[in-house]
Amino acid sequence: MAKEGPGGERTEKATSHKRQEERKKGKVMKSQDVVTAAFIVITFMILRFTVQLMLVESQSLLTEWIGKAGQGFSDDGTIDGYQPTSIFFMDLIRITTITAGITMASTILITVIITGLQTGFLFTTEQMKPKFDKFNPIKGMAKFFNANAFFEQFKSLIKMTILVIISFMEIRDRLPQFTSLYDADIRTALLVLGDTIFSIAMQIAIAFVVIAGIDFFWQRYRFEEDMKMSKQEVKEEFRNMEGDPQIRGKRRSIQQKMSMQRMMQAIPEADVVIRNPTHYAIAVKYDDKKTSAPIVVAKGKDRVALRIIDIARDAGVMLIENKPLARVLYDKVDIDREIPSELYQAVAEVLAFVFKLKKGEPAVYAPKAVVEM
Repeated sequence: MAKEGPGGERTEKATSHKRQEERKKGKVMKSQDVVTAAFIVITFMILRFTVQLMLVESQSLLTEWIGKAGQGFSDDGTIDGYQPTSIFFMDLIRITTITAGITMASTILITVIITGLQTGFLFTTEQMKPKFDKFNPIKGMAKFFNANAFFEQFKSLIKMTILVIISFMEIRDRLPQFTSLYDADIRTALLVLGDTIFSIAMQIAIAFVVIAGIDFFWQRYRFEEDMKMSKQEVKEEFRNMEGDPQIRGKRRSIQQKMSMQRMMQAIPEADVVIRNPTHYAIAVKYDDKKTSAPIVVAKGKDRVALRIIDIARDAGVMLIENKPLARVLYDKVDIDREIPSELYQAVAEVLAFVFKLKKGEPAVYAPKAVVEM
């Protein structure tokens, strides 16, 4: 059953505007289990490499210092002028720090990346602000009795069960191997123990990856449900956006750009461009089968006029200079509108001249019609 919200049941998907506003508040879809699963997998894969590296380096260090100790100490109790104990432990700390640093840096980086991929690398301080409604005991209790709370509790139970079962089965299967380690050297025992821990961790990680996948889809479903809006909310948002000067201005800008593109695309189909000579340019087309009078398919002034002239020239459209006629057509006739009757004679003289030239007939353009500005 849909949740109730302001204006009725929330049955409508969230609009892009609401998503943006909620994102600013830090409300985004995120599955913590995905982060946890990635953390476990990457951490133990890196540990498998760094622990071996640390063992090799430590063994090399021990071999080196045992060899130095075999050469004997100086009278002041040093080896080659160094205090053996302090230098040995400094080298050991250095090796440990490097290997631990690789692990920590890698796990922190992967946590940041996985979280960022889910949230779009959102950073906001909105969630850090104190919200006093969180201290409401009634609302606090209500959180423990909803579908999401039950799902989280169920997940925790499943995780604990998986952890116990995998650990028990792995240790049970390896008991014969463990019992044979009583006479093994420390290195072999550590390697077997490390391999066991890694095996348990990777099996748990695989199970957690499956749980993380389920949790991801559940969290996305919950997020979409929480983001839903009532029909009234959608109407009010649309009404508010319509009244926003920035939205209106952006929409007007887009409309003007699209209109300009359509106008420029119509210029090659024109019969003539009447200009003045660079300040105004008007493209005129006449098709007696479609219209009763010539129509203006494009017009512009200054830079737009120069653009119209360039397109017309490239398309082979005739250019005619008539300053008063160009100015009047620009002022009085809108795009895709027929020219008014008082300009019929002036435009007819231009078209007659153009059509004669297209037919290969000799013609001279000598305007006789008087154009009133």
